[in-house]
Amino acid sequence: MNLSKNFMVIARWELKNTLKSKKFLLIFFMQLSVLAMLILMFNSFAATIESDKGLSLTPSLVDFATLDVDDQGGLFKKSIDPEVIKVYSTNGNDSQARLGAGQTNGFYTVSPDSIQRIQNGEVVDTLLYLDYSDPRRSVVRDAINTTTKSVSSALTQSYLQSATSSNTSSQTGLKEEKTGESLPMQIIRKVMLVVLLFLPLFLFGNIIIDSVVGEKERKTGEILVAMPLSPVEILLGKGLAVVVISALQVAMWVAVLLAAGFTINNVIAVYLLVVLTALPIVGLTSIIAAYAKNYKEAGIGITFAYVLVVGFLIVPALAYISRKSFSANISPMTTVMRLFAGEAISLPEILMSVTLVIFLSMVFFGIAAWLFQRDDVMFGPRPGLMRLFLELIGFKKRT
Repeated sequence: MNLSKNFMVIARWELKNTLKSKKFLLIFFMQLSVLAMLILMFNSFAATIESDKGLSLTPSLVDFATLDVDDQGGLFKKSIDPEVIKVYSTNGNDSQARLGAGQTNGFYTVSPDSIQRIQNGEVVDTLLYLDYSDPRRSVVRDAINTTTKSVSSALTQSYLQSATSSNTSSQTGLKEEKTGESLPMQIIRKVMLVVLLFLPLFLFGNIIIDSVVGEKERKTGEILVAMPLSPVEILLGKGLAVVVISALQVAMWVAVLLAAGFTINNVIAVYLLVVLTALPIVGLTSIIAAYAKNYKEAGIGITFAYVLVVGFLIVPALAYISRKSFSANISPMTTVMRLFAGEAISLPEILMSVTLVIFLSMVFFGIAAWLFQRDDVMFGPRPGLMRLFLELIGFKKRT
């Protein structure tokens, strides 16, 4: 009870001072402005992807690649993007020789009777010759694949419209049904949204840094350690204040996302798991803050640490979208993504990420408290990382 009371007192004191800070309030509302801009950007990007025009990620450079085209019907040739591919009409006599000599990047040939075949509902043969030693071959291949799909789609739509108009008495009409979102749209709607939900967890590391490293630079650490408080109580109190602030920020961001029209299923479960994930992140930041001797050193350490944390969170989420693997649920970001998407999640999958988060929280806060109580770490001379690691695992005794 005494432990609980002491660290709660520290947490309230840290929280009160942070919320009264004009610097914090400015950063808090600037983050909301950034969120609003990100929402506008993602919505615009998604709308572009879903539009008929689509989004071109290929180089928009005239003459970037050249292509000899033998298409007597002209239907495929006129659909090739001129912003990427410069087309040379040919009868095919010397195109393969030109390709071998490097005078063109590819040779595309279409059945000479393509128009008649299309009218008869027959298959149209097309061939694409590429030089695989030419790095521009992928651009040519993608452009031809896009051309083939666009022509095929246009012909299919034209056929369906004519079939519908000529058979209105025997059928009510045809409609296109989507069986699922494409992978790019899943990445936009799921991964980008889950990144927005987790982003507040990485925005308040400076509070821990200022709270712990500041004690060293202001020479107030001796007073804090001399008080009847254990290192565990001090670290838990400081960490809890940051977790509470992160929870407030996450709650506000969820409200903004819902107001912006994003669909988030299982809102309470999503919110709780995101906030729970803040615990190990705050614990890891506390380790860096306890060991660092100044703000500059802490800033460098937190940058590298957060890069690793972001990688651990987002890589399994991306892997789950493409492979649906069970092991991808080790990341709480994967579980959150599945929860707000309304997917069915088994209890073992939830426990995998929750258990890891709790375990890492205990380990990180334990290490941070161990460092915080050492006089040589707090006041110097500071031991090296290897020495501390050997002492931590019991291979070397403290002298």
